[in-house]
Amino acid sequence: MSAMTSGVGAEHAGAGVRGAAVAAAGGLLAAGALHVVWVFSPWPLRSRAEFAAVVVGVEEARLPSGPLTLAVAGALGAAAGLVATAARPPGRFGAGRPVRAGLWAVSGTLAARGLGGLAASGLALGSKPAEFRRWDLRLYSPLCVALGGLSGYVALRTRRRRA
Repeated sequence: MSAMTSGVGAEHAGAGVRGAAVAAAGGLLAAGALHVVWVFSPWPLRSRAEFAAVVVGVEEARLPSGPLTLAVAGALGAAAGLVATAARPPGRFGAGRPVRAGLWAVSGTLAARGLGGLAASGLALGSKPAEFRRWDLRLYSPLCVALGGLSGYVALRTRRRRA
């Protein structure tokens, strides 16, 4: 039975979908791991104050708590799991409707963060430090847009099609 006649998009098992899923899941896992590191260390910066200004865009006293940072790490790990699961063939742990819905939520959230960050930092909206805005334009927001786009691509290419 071909992929099209089984009701699943022919691209589901394609190398492009698998590559996008690996890249997105890897990026999300790396971001999650970095958040775990940040609970204990301001790496790669020298101090919590510098970390707060450059990475989070706040004063040190307003840094998110350790448990909140771990929750973000967990959410990023769960998002990576959704991406990897969605790229699998349909079945018990494949690209079912709940997985794809979660994947669309991941894609939309990342895209909104990325595009919103590009607009806010690019137009110098708000009171974020200049160093944060510079990194937001160069790395944080483009990375979110890329991961959101890859996740959306996986969601789109793994949707069920009518026979």
